[in-house]
Amino acid sequence: MTESRSEGKAVLRQSADAAGLAALIGRAARADKGPAPVERWNPQFCGDLDMEIRADGTWYYLGTPIGRPALVQLFSSVLRKDEDGRTYLVTPVERVGIRVEDAPFVAVEMNVSGHGEDQVMTFRTNVGDVVEAGPDHPLRFVVEPETGGLKPYLLVRGRLEALLGRPVMYELVEHGEEIGIDGRMMFAVRSHGTVFPVMPAGDLKKLSA
Repeated sequence: MTESRSEGKAVLRQSADAAGLAALIGRAARADKGPAPVERWNPQFCGDLDMEIRADGTWYYLGTPIGRPALVQLFSSVLRKDEDGRTYLVTPVERVGIRVEDAPFVAVEMNVSGHGEDQVMTFRTNVGDVVEAGPDHPLRFVVEPETGGLKPYLLVRGRLEALLGRPVMYELVEHGEEIGIDGRMMFAVRSHGTVFPVMPAGDLKKLSA
């Protein structure tokens, strides 16, 4: 057991190649069975890895895009964002830091079923997560001060979010409505009985003018 852990640490620290890292993670993650229980693990920090998730959802390792979707899905299954705001790859015995330009995931598809209070919005991410927006998976909306552009995010698991891709964002806005919230008219969307305010209705009209 001690020998196996030492070998694992050597692979992470040397960062030999993505395939070697995937082999290590594969021994801890439940490949093809959803995310690993990373929230229950408390391993030691073993340093930073030269891995980055760009804003468009592309994963880079040693400056090169990871072209194999199966590898990306494997890595994504052991992602965790901690209270320090950083994102890590986590196994039962190691925790290594990676860089995330925006959100670690991108929502690439959505489906809307039902109407009104019974409406449910379901999203699929670029790494295969399927998430229904609601109390446990809230939507939040950020207006960029520089451009006035709208950036919607969906909580996927833990503290990990997905940025809604532009086509998905446009589709979501089509299902919005004006709702009075705390005495103020807001443009908002509904899912699983929860209302998610996007922005004041007056601000939306100014953007649309």
